[in-house]
Amino acid sequence: MTHPTEFAPGLIVQGIAAPLNLADYRLIAFDMDSTLINIECVDEIADAAGRKAEVAAITEAAMQGVITDYKESLRQRVALLKGVPLAHLEQVYNQRLRFNPGAQALVSAAKAVGLTTLLVSGGFTYFADRVRASLGIDFARSNLLDVQDGALTGRMLDQSWGDICDGAEKRRSLLELASFMRISPAQTIAVGDGANDLPMMGAAGLSVAYHAKPAVRAQAHVAINEGGLDRLLEVLRPS
Repeated sequence: MTHPTEFAPGLIVQGIAAPLNLADYRLIAFDMDSTLINIECVDEIADAAGRKAEVAAITEAAMQGVITDYKESLRQRVALLKGVPLAHLEQVYNQRLRFNPGAQALVSAAKAVGLTTLLVSGGFTYFADRVRASLGIDFARSNLLDVQDGALTGRMLDQSWGDICDGAEKRRSLLELASFMRISPAQTIAVGDGANDLPMMGAAGLSVAYHAKPAVRAQAHVAINEGGLDRLLEVLRPS
């Protein structure tokens, strides 16, 4: 990539000739936790079990890329959630989860010019399906927590596409949907913040880092370091 340049305050671009046209793309994929929303859901669920510090430390190591086996790190974290009642997940959703600034504006702008929207998350369907519906996102893929008698068992359930949505699965989801749409990866955008977003960001035609970890910012075409997600619309003009 070319040397990073400041396109506008807090908005860094590299390897692209900005501004570009949003309508030249056909598909945009988003990470959820700390990208579309303000929290890491697994950390907030752990708070109920009195294990937030322990779980958050594993999350941070995974997002920085220190822990390279994301699936195993997630299994470790989910195991620590055993016994947490579903009522607490509801509480996290209602009281702690907020959309990051500009999330709705960016999704709406993308849809307005005909892009398909995709949410791919290492988080959980309990939150991802609601976030998808609230923002009007077309498709979502995330992990399914096992629940028995109204409480988490500390396990996740396999789904039709596989076991855990990790970095490789995020990339596969993006490319699978692009193939289904009969478009090239060059016509896709991937937006994320952590190490497990790098595979899909590397596969996409345009990669966007949102308030991201240093390793992710360094590899992205666009790094939004200040302001909301809708700042992407300064680089990708809707018309």
